[in-house]
Amino acid sequence: MRRIMGGVGLLLGCGIFSGIFRGISSVVLGVVVGGILPATAHAAGDEVTLTASVDGRPAGPDDLVLDPSGSAKIAITVHNGTDTVRHVKTVRLSGTALALTFFSYDTTVPFDVPAKQSVTKAFFLDLGQLGTQATGLLPTDIEVLDVERQVIASIGATGDVRGSMWSVYGVFGLAVFFLTALAWAGALWALARRRLPANRWQRAMQFLPAGVGTGLVAVISLSVLRVMAPSPAAEVPFILGAAAAAFLLGYLTPNAAEPPPVDPETTQRITRPLPGGAA
Repeated sequence: MRRIMGGVGLLLGCGIFSGIFRGISSVVLGVVVGGILPATAHAAGDEVTLTASVDGRPAGPDDLVLDPSGSAKIAITVHNGTDTVRHVKTVRLSGTALALTFFSYDTTVPFDVPAKQSVTKAFFLDLGQLGTQATGLLPTDIEVLDVERQVIASIGATGDVRGSMWSVYGVFGLAVFFLTALAWAGALWALARRRLPANRWQRAMQFLPAGVGTGLVAVISLSVLRVMAPSPAAEVPFILGAAAAAFLLGYLTPNAAEPPPVDPETTQRITRPLPGGAA
């Protein structure tokens, strides 16, 4: 039992730390890109920009309702600030969370955008399969791709997906919750059985996967309950905070190691005299 729970904790930790690294990288990259590139692009004035709306709601700070029960009307406007014609072939609608893509729709809408001009296109997208892919608030991107499937321009928003709890994203959250519960059970079981390592750092590392999983469960739960979308800026504090708390809990846990077994051969047999002088 202990080996199984330890393996689950190790598996959870390895998978989660890769997601944390990608999340931190996204935050750093976003700060760098957001702080440097906009000023450069504005000075050059030769970029391709995109504006979009879903069922009349512009993509931006407001949530975009994505209802799988019907079709969504997507309208895009591509402004070509370059000196060459840009050939658009595909419009992509995708949603990501924890550096994973949970839904993606590619629609072929070929058109050309002349230099220094803007072109507007609108089309209907069938979202019937979205209910089995995601639910809750997810970061959503609308992108236009060229004939070589390279992204020309994109715009981000928060999608309010009205999907099922048994969608891919919902089941993913339940799986993370189950693995986190196993990680906590393994750590607490070892504590109750007095099987924790004597070294404080080793005890802390045994609690760490459970803490990281707790942070992930919090991020996914807030997303499914439509409280907050799981952006990198929100994921990293939740996950690192829960991981630090669990690490500190394991470090401060008293040494509950089991006392060494007593060797019968090293014990001395003490006899007591019986009544009548017999030994």
